[in-house]
Parts: sequence; structure tokens; C-alpha cells
Amino acid sequence: MEKSIAIAALGALAQDTRLDIFRLLVQKGPAGMPAGEIGDRLKQPSPTLSFHLNQLRFAGLITSRRVSRSIIYSANYDAMNELLAYLTENCCGGDAKQCAPKTCATSAPKRLAQPEKRARRREKVTA
Repeated sequence: MEKSIAIAALGALAQDTRLDIFRLLVQKGPAGMPAGEIGDRLKQPSPTLSFHLNQLRFAGLITSRRVSRSIIYSANYDAMNELLAYLTENCCGGDAKQCAPKTCATSAPKRLAQPEKRARRREKVTA
């Protein structure tokens, strides 16, 4: 993966709504979901949703296809796994076998700490 592609993907994910959309599509699997259902689930108006979906599509993180009158969006798992591989390619002193990224099919993601918990941890460290 080229650096510019990684930057575009990370930039697209660096926004709350787009990250929520991408995570929802990853959870739905390859079948994806219609734009209207995404908007309903995330309580986003159509124009706003369309903007965010286009940003993710331009970054290569999601794909779209027309089924009858609906547009179905799906996560691009290959792009997601390439981004993870790019981010971790030099980890563990270059010994990728020690810390090679697991692909979507084999990994269960760890939950990120809530922002409040992270802030409390920082306060404890600096106190």
C-alpha cells in the first residue's frame, strides 16, 4: 500500500460518523446494507450520509452496488486488511511473525477504552 493511500484511508476514518459507518458495514459482512438502513441506524439525514459514504468510497474503504432501486454499501475488507498490514509492517523490530496483523476473518477486535477512561488514566499518570 502506498503512503498516500494509507493517509487517505486514515483521514476518512478520522471522523466520528465515517468511523461509525465503516464499523457498521464491517459488522454486516460482505452482504452490506442499503444506504437508507445505514442512515436509520445511525440517525443521519440523507445528504449528510451521502457525503460520508462518498468520502469512504473515495478512500477505497467501502464499495457500492445497485440492487433494484437501492444502493448497497459494503466494507472493502481487502483495503482494510492492507491498511492494517501497512500500519504494522515494521513492528516487532521487523520480525512480522511475532506481531503480524490478523485479517478480518481470523481476528476479534479489542475494545478501545472510552475517552473518559483514557482521560482519567492520563490524569493519574500526570498526578
